Amino acid sequence: MSDEIKTEEAGTDNNQEEKKQKKSIVTSFMDGAKEGFYIGIENILPAMVLGYVIIRFLELTGLVNLIGKVFAPVMGIFGLPGEAAIVLMSAFFAKAAGAATAANLYAAGTINAAQATILVVPCMLMGTLVGHYARIVLVAGTNPKYRSHLLGLPILLSLVGMLGMRGIMMLMGYM
Repeated sequence: MSDEIKTEEAGTDNNQEEKKQKKSIVTSFMDGAKEGFYIGIENILPAMVLGYVIIRFLELTGLVNLIGKVFAPVMGIFGLPGEAAIVLMSAFFAKAAGAATAANLYAAGTINAAQATILVVPCMLMGTLVGHYARIVLVAGTNPKYRSHLLGLPILLSLVGMLGMRGIMMLMGYM
């Protein structure tokens, strides 16, 4: 008797699996498109707006020029103008904000395509560092003596990555 029940349950499970597998390609595509749309609206768009607002605020207050002068020597190591430091600052909050900030600097003519390419590296490696640090490191209760390492490592990797990307761009003749 128990073997019959197990067989019937297994048959029911197989039917459910077949129904899941019979989902059409169009339905799968539409589900993915819908999910992607909501990710864009809920996550990417606010970050891009943040990047735009940061740049506009700094431009209107004249702080872009001040930041450019202060950070010019450091950013020059990476083949970037001092104003590119704004990208790193906004990337701390969100990867998309950093990328949007770089796009705005490119559109304004402050940086060129090769320099924007160099700035992609820190946007990806240390982007959203503040949020990830708070959500992962602090909430997970990591050992406090390692927290500075977990915060500093993405920054160090970004600096090394920017130097590497500058080298690649120079080898390719873009700088």
